[in-house]
Amino acid sequence: MLQACLNGGRTRDFHAALPFTAVELARDAARSIAAGAQELHVHPRSADGAESLEPDDVAQAILAIRSSVPGVPVGLSTHWRIPPGGKARQKLIEQWTVLPDYVSINLIEEDAAEMILLVLGKGMGVEAGIWSVSDAERFIALPNAAKCLRVLIEINEQDAEEGLSVATGIISVLDQANFSLPILLHGDEASVWPMFKEAMARGYDSRIGLEDGNLLPSGVLAKDNAELLRAAMMMQKPA
Repeated sequence: MLQACLNGGRTRDFHAALPFTAVELARDAARSIAAGAQELHVHPRSADGAESLEPDDVAQAILAIRSSVPGVPVGLSTHWRIPPGGKARQKLIEQWTVLPDYVSINLIEEDAAEMILLVLGKGMGVEAGIWSVSDAERFIALPNAAKCLRVLIEINEQDAEEGLSVATGIISVLDQANFSLPILLHGDEASVWPMFKEAMARGYDSRIGLEDGNLLPSGVLAKDNAELLRAAMMMQKPA
């Protein structure tokens, strides 16, 4: 499965084509699905362009995307720094009435267990974001771990070999615990394409988009999310 991560917490200093508004996210979603993506991961924004978990901002983004690409699974980030930040963001999520199909919850965050319980209780899926071996060890000890949608192995290391070592360590912890959840493996900036290749080699899901990087495999700046996704689709084709 190829997921499109459309914007993240990036600004337009990173790429001029980053989608912010609900209309922009809906348009980019349609282009990304046409380019080959099967799922979407987005960070809704407020009117001032900041990341937002406010119920109205979340609802506008989700409804616009679902109108543009009906039936396509849509996931949101819930990371610690999104305003109001920390545990206070749980109160906003409790107020959501228009729900995404799933959200990403990072195990490095102190309230990860509480967040997983909250999200599962509202009927949403959970991508368990794991950045390290210690994250993986914490995850497998959680009572609700097996109820999650998938494991999201996020490699932040910029050196490809270092990132591969971290990924291998995480996978080893999951294997030893006999976890059979689907795995989505992805990198960040310099490690985007090396981790994408590793995901393909292992038969894992992956994701590509301007949240993670703005360069094509050639090192050239991509025009937009759709061009990044087309490049990924070309790499998936047999030689």
